[in-house]
Amino acid sequence: MKVLVVNGSPKNKYSITLQTVNYLSLIHPEVDFEILNVAQKLAALKKDFSKAKLALETADLIIFSYPVYTFLAPSQLHYFIKLIKDNNLNLLDKYCTQITTSKHFYDVTAHKYIEENMSELGMRYVRGLSADMDDLPTEKGQKDARDFFDFVIYSMSNGIYEKPIPSFPAIEPVPCIPPDVVESEKTGNIIIVTDCEEYDDSLQDMISYFQRVFPRKTRIVNLHDVTIKGGCLGCMRCAVNGKCIYNDNFDTFLREEIQTADALVYAFRIKDHSMGPLFKTYDDRQFCNGHRTVTKGMPVGYIVSGNYRYERNLATVIEGRANVGGNFLAGVATDEENPELELTNLAKNLDFALDSEYAPPSNFYGVGGSKIFRDLIWSMRGLMKADHAFYKSHGMYDDFPQKKKGRAMLMYLVGAMFKNEKIMKMMGNKMNEGMLMPYTALFKKLKKQMNKNNDVSAPLAQEVVADIDDNKED
Repeated sequence: MKVLVVNGSPKNKYSITLQTVNYLSLIHPEVDFEILNVAQKLAALKKDFSKAKLALETADLIIFSYPVYTFLAPSQLHYFIKLIKDNNLNLLDKYCTQITTSKHFYDVTAHKYIEENMSELGMRYVRGLSADMDDLPTEKGQKDARDFFDFVIYSMSNGIYEKPIPSFPAIEPVPCIPPDVVESEKTGNIIIVTDCEEYDDSLQDMISYFQRVFPRKTRIVNLHDVTIKGGCLGCMRCAVNGKCIYNDNFDTFLREEIQTADALVYAFRIKDHSMGPLFKTYDDRQFCNGHRTVTKGMPVGYIVSGNYRYERNLATVIEGRANVGGNFLAGVATDEENPELELTNLAKNLDFALDSEYAPPSNFYGVGGSKIFRDLIWSMRGLMKADHAFYKSHGMYDDFPQKKKGRAMLMYLVGAMFKNEKIMKMMGNKMNEGMLMPYTALFKKLKKQMNKNNDVSAPLAQEVVADIDDNKED
C-alpha cells in the first residue's frame, strides 16, 4: 500500500507530529510511506504542482500530518489545500485521514476543517488521531498510534468511512446599498481588518455600509498591504521576549496598530471553510504575542461574505476565539439574506459595547480553552517567560483548585454528612437554604439600599427579596 503523508508542519522533518508517522513506518515495513513536506516546499509548489499532483492521485491513502495552530491547521497547509483545489485534482473516493499533535486546544475544529475540505473533494475520510505532543514516547501513546493505523487499514478493507458532509448550494449574495455618508458623531479607534480584493464586490459594499451606519470613525487595514513574509515557523524563539524571528516587523505592527484599537471588525469572504490562507497567516503570526490575552475586553465583530449558515465549524472558531480572548462578539453580519439589517445591528451592538464597556463572562469555549492554556504555561514557564509573567501578574493562576484548600475541606465535610442518613433527615431542606444564603444576603442588601435611596424603580427586585424572606425553602 502506498501512503502519502502531507506534512503541513513548518518544522518539516523536525516536526513532533511527523514522529508518529516515522514510528508507524518502522512497525509497518510492508507499507510504502512517502512524505511530502508542503510547508517547506510551498513556494516551489506554487510554481510547479505536477509532482505533488502525481503523488496525491496515485496514493492509496493520504494522511495529513500537522500541529494544531490557532484553532486550525497551519497557514502553510491552508495554502496547500487551495493549491489542490486550484489544480483540479481527481481524488474522488480516495481514502484520507489525519494525525495531529497539540495540547488539545481546539483540536476538534482543526480536524473538522480538514474533514470538510476533503469531503468537498469527494474523498473517503476516516477519523484521525489527535495526540498530545508528549504522547508518543509513552507506551500508551505508541499503542494509540498502532491502534489508530490498524483502524484505518480495517476501515479501508471494509469500505468504512465517515458520512460525507453534504455540499451546500451556492448562493447569490444579497446586495446592500451603502447609504449617504454621515459624519461620525463619536471618536474612537475602530479598525476593520480585511483581505478584501478587487473582485470582492459584495464584501466591499458591506464594509462601506457598515462604515456609514456606524457612529464612529473607522479605518481599514487590508492584509494585502501588510508585509508578512511568511507563516509562523513554530520555532518558539518568541517565547522568551515576544520578538518574532522574521524581520518584517509584523510583531510591531500587531502591537502598535491592532492591539491599540478600541474595537476590531474582521471582514472576509469564506474560502475553503475558513477565513482563507492570508487571514490564517495573520492569525498564526500572532503567536509572537504568545498566549497573552492583551485585548481582553475589546469588542469584536465580523463581516462575512458567503454561506456562513452552513459553516458551523467556522462559526465555532469565531465564537471560541472571542471567548478565549475575553472579547464580546458583537455579531456576525453576512450577505445571505438581509445584510443591511445585520450590518446595522452589528454597528449598534458594537457601539453599545464601547459605550457601556460590556464584557460578558466566557462560556465553555472560553473557560475550557483558557484552562488548557493556563496549565500549559505553568508547566512551560521556564521557556514561556513572557506568558508566565503575564499570567502571574493578571492572576490567571489563581483558579488552580489546589489553592482552594478551604473549599476542599468543606466538601469533605459535606460528603461525610451526605453519607449519614440520620444527619440528612435532621437537616431537611437546610442544605438548600444554606446554598441560598449568599443570594439572600445580596438581595437584603439591595433592598436596604433601595429603601435608603427611596428607589421605587425596581419593584421586581423588591418582590424577590420579599419572597425569599417569606419562604426561604422556595
